[in-house]
Amino acid sequence: MLHPLFFSFVKDSRKINTIVSTNGHFLSVGNSEKIVKSGLSKLIISLDGLDHNTYSAYRMNGCVNTVLDGLKNVTTAKEKYSSLLKIEVQFIVNRLNEDQIPQVRKLASKFKASLRLKSMQINEREDIASWIPIKERFSRYKLKNGGYVIKNSLPDRCARLWLSPVITWDGKVLPCCFDKNAEHVMGDLNQESFREIWNGTKYRVFRKSILSGRYMIEICRNCTSGLSGVNC
Repeated sequence: MLHPLFFSFVKDSRKINTIVSTNGHFLSVGNSEKIVKSGLSKLIISLDGLDHNTYSAYRMNGCVNTVLDGLKNVTTAKEKYSSLLKIEVQFIVNRLNEDQIPQVRKLASKFKASLRLKSMQINEREDIASWIPIKERFSRYKLKNGGYVIKNSLPDRCARLWLSPVITWDGKVLPCCFDKNAEHVMGDLNQESFREIWNGTKYRVFRKSILSGRYMIEICRNCTSGLSGVNC
């Protein structure tokens, strides 16, 4: 939402099912009203703790009160304009905040938002023990042979590649939200149309590689797609 053309992007995509995921720090009253009137299908607001300590431990330099104010602003605007916008509160469960799940359920209900509990992706193996939730169902990792490994059997399939592309702020098209560092750019909307990228060689080759050897791709080895029994 820092991009000066953000709302024009949302307007241009209003005819398709479009989702915006935000850390909630730019949901001012004015921005919230623009969002609910934009035709956006769904807004995901990340709220990973209900007090300063638990929130800022994961969302460094963030302010939980700003996010809560933003959630309130969007909800108020939605009611004001009778918007069909779906609001989802996303809560990444870790050892510091797992005891707050009952509270965040009540909070989401209060704001008439859905709640999605997500398992935490941990890239630095030495940090897993300090972040992994005590309740096993909220962790995507398990202890094996003295170390932590993902519970996922990594089946050679992934619906995300056919359903959930990600477009970055500068127009790059990525296969999914797990490609956080844009390591697998499928194309650039500044140079090609989305349809050309979607049906292009890079996308077809990447999809084929998932269907034949998903375990060989780094971003796919830490993914919850196909993982059962765990909040994704």
